[in-house]
Amino acid sequence: MGTDVDAFLGQLARRLRPQVRKLAGLLLQRLNSELPELSEEADIAALNLEETAQHITAFLDLLENRPDASASKAPPIALEVGRLYARRGIPVSRLLRGYRIGHLSLLELLQAEASRLTDDWHMIHLASMRLVTIGFDYVDRSSEEVVAAYQEERDRLLQRRLALTNRASKRIGTTLDVTRTAEELTEFCTEDFADLVTVDLFDSALDETGMGPAEALTQRRVAQRSVLDGCPESLLRIDEAHSYPDESEPVRALTTGRPVLHHITGTEMPTWMAPSESHGRVLRTLGLHSVLLVPLHARGDTLGLVQFVRHRTSAPFDDDDLLLAREIVSRAAVSIDNARRYTHERSTALTLQRTLLPRYTVRQAAVETASRYLPAGSRAGVGGDWYDVIPLSGARVALVVGDVVGRGLHAAATMGRLRTAVRAFADIDLMPDELLTHLDDVVIRMQREESRDEGETSATCLYAIYDPASRRCSLASAGHIPPTVVTPSTTGGAIPTSGVVELPEVPIGPPLGLGGLPFETAEFELQEGSLLVLHTDGLIAADRTRDVDLSLTTLHGVLASAPESLEETCDRLLAALLPSRPADDVALLVARTRALDPDHVATMDLPSDPAAVSGARGFASDVLTAWGLEELSFTTELVVSELVTNAIRYGKSPIQLRLVLQTTLTCEVSDASSTAPHLRRARIFDEGGRGLLLVAQLAERWGARHNREGKVIWAEQALPADSGPGIEGT
Repeated sequence: MGTDVDAFLGQLARRLRPQVRKLAGLLLQRLNSELPELSEEADIAALNLEETAQHITAFLDLLENRPDASASKAPPIALEVGRLYARRGIPVSRLLRGYRIGHLSLLELLQAEASRLTDDWHMIHLASMRLVTIGFDYVDRSSEEVVAAYQEERDRLLQRRLALTNRASKRIGTTLDVTRTAEELTEFCTEDFADLVTVDLFDSALDETGMGPAEALTQRRVAQRSVLDGCPESLLRIDEAHSYPDESEPVRALTTGRPVLHHITGTEMPTWMAPSESHGRVLRTLGLHSVLLVPLHARGDTLGLVQFVRHRTSAPFDDDDLLLAREIVSRAAVSIDNARRYTHERSTALTLQRTLLPRYTVRQAAVETASRYLPAGSRAGVGGDWYDVIPLSGARVALVVGDVVGRGLHAAATMGRLRTAVRAFADIDLMPDELLTHLDDVVIRMQREESRDEGETSATCLYAIYDPASRRCSLASAGHIPPTVVTPSTTGGAIPTSGVVELPEVPIGPPLGLGGLPFETAEFELQEGSLLVLHTDGLIAADRTRDVDLSLTTLHGVLASAPESLEETCDRLLAALLPSRPADDVALLVARTRALDPDHVATMDLPSDPAAVSGARGFASDVLTAWGLEELSFTTELVVSELVTNAIRYGKSPIQLRLVLQTTLTCEVSDASSTAPHLRRARIFDEGGRGLLLVAQLAERWGARHNREGKVIWAEQALPADSGPGIEGT
C-alpha cells in the first residue's frame, strides 16, 4: 500500500508541476490577506513570488522522487530572503509564520487536487497523511536553514557594527576641538555608511562661556561632507546659521531627543531638505532616498543634530543602520561635549590667568623688562605659571617667576593667590630666603584648607632682588631653575654686540609646600646692561622628548647675540625654543639692569653720637640744593633728623645716611641693629615717641627692611611737579 501511495503522490506532483506559477500566485494572495506586513518591503515583496514558486517546486520534487525529506535543502532564494530580513532588522518570526501559513495553504491545494485525481477516499486519506508528514518535515528543515542564514547575517551585521563603532571611537575625538571632532564624524561616516553627513550645533553649544539658552532651535553648520565634490546636496555652507521649519522631522528629533528614519518615495522631497524647487530637482536627480536624523545628546544636554543621507548607495537606511548611527553619534556627542567643556574651562582659566598676570610694568630706574606668557597648546590645559616685577624701596626691584603644579582653573586660582602673597611679603622688604619661607607656609596652609579631590598643592618659585645703587642681585630658589645671566661686551663702540652667557651658582631649595627645609640667598654683582633671564621649565623642558641640555645650548646661543630690543629678544627665544605650540605653559621674563647715576646718590657715614644729627641735616640740605630740590629741604631735614636720631638712640654702629633721587626722593638710614622700629602713641606729657609718627605724616611711604648687616629705615617723598624731566627714569 505504501508503494501505491508513493506512486499516487508522484502522479499528483507531475500533474501540478505545470501549474507551479499559478499555485504560487494563489498562495501569495492568501499570505498577503492574512499577513499584509510581508509585502511592506518592496524589494522583498518582489522576491516572494519566485521564492514561493521554488518552495512549491522543491516540495513537488519530494513527492515525485521520494527522497528523504530530512536531506532536502531550502531553495537559495529562501536563504537570501532570510538574509534580507536580517539586514532590515525584521523579526524572523514574521518569516516563519508565513512559512506555516503557506505550508497549510499548499496542503489544502494538494488535497483538493488529489480528490480530483481519484475517487478512492481511502487513497486520498493515506495520501493526505503522507503529505502532512512530508510537508512538516520540509517546513521544519527549511525553517532551520533560513533561521541559520538569518542569524549568520545578524551576527555579521553585529560584528560589522561593533567594528565600525570601535573604529569610530579611535578616529572621532582625537582632539579637544569641537569643529575638528565634528569633521572627523563626517569623514568617518562617508567612507562606507552614508553619502552625505552634516553636523549642526546650537550656538549655545559653541559658546565658550558655557551652555547658554538656545535661540529657538537656531543652529550652525559646523561640518559637512559628501561623496560628491562640492557637496551639492546642501545649500548651507560651513559656519552658516539656520533653523528648521516648525513641525519638521529635524525639529521633532531635536525636541523629543529620539532619532528619526525617513524614507523618501517617488517625487516627494521634504521642504526641510529642499527649501526651493530648484534644489528639490537637484536632490531628486541625485536619487536621494533615505535620511537618518540623530540628535547629538550628551550629559543631559542636546548639542545639535547629525544628518545621514543616502543617494548613491542603493540600499536604504534600515533599523539596524539607525542603531549603528545612534551608537556612533552617541560617542561623538561625548567627544564634542568634552571638547566644549575643555574649551570653556580653558578659556575661563586663560582669562583668569591673564587677568592675574601684570598687564604692564611700572617704569622705574632699576631695570628695563620684557615678558611673555604662552598657555599650553596640549590637552593638559592652562597651568599656573606666572611672573612679576615689583618695585621696592630704595630704587630696588624684585623679579619673580613661578610655576604651580597642575592645570586648569585650580592652578590659575592658586597662582593668583601666591602672586598676591609674594607682593604682600615683598612690600615688607623680606630677604629672598625669608620671603620663600613665608610663602612655603602659605602653600602648606592652602594644602590643609583644600580637599583631597583637588590634588596636592605645590609650586616652584624664584625670587630675585636687584639694587641699582650697588648693582648687586640677591636671589633664592624654591625648586625653580636658576636664571641665565648675560654680561655685555663691546667691540669698538658703546653698543653691546655680544655677551657672555653664564648660569650663576644658586642653591636650589625644595619646592613650596614641603615645609621644614631651609632656603638660601645667593648674592652676586651684575655689570650695568646685563641681562637677567628668568623663565619656567616649559621653555626648555616642556615634555620628556625634549633634550634639556640641547634646549639650554639653544637658549644660550640666542642670548649670546641678543639684540638691543628686549621685546625682540623674547620673540627670538620663543621662536628658537618653541617652534610649535608649547606642551606646557611658559612664563618668560627678561630684564636689563641699570645702575643709578652717582650724581643721584649721596651717602654719609655717621658716628653713634647725638651731635651728628645736626651734621646729617646740613648734609641733606646741601645735597638737595645741588639737585635743585630746595623746596623739599624743610621736610627732608625733619625726616633725616628723626631717622638718624632713632638709629643713634636704638641702633648700633655703623650708621649711614643715604639719599636717592629717582622718580621719588628716598631717605635711608641704616644701622647694625636688627630691632625694627614701630609707631607708638605718645601721651601728652611724653618728651619722645612722636618721631616715626612725624615721618609717616611727612613722607608718602616709609618702612623698614632687614639685611645681613642689620636694618634700613627709609622714607619716600614725591618730587615737585617742576623738578624737570631728566630726573624720571634715571
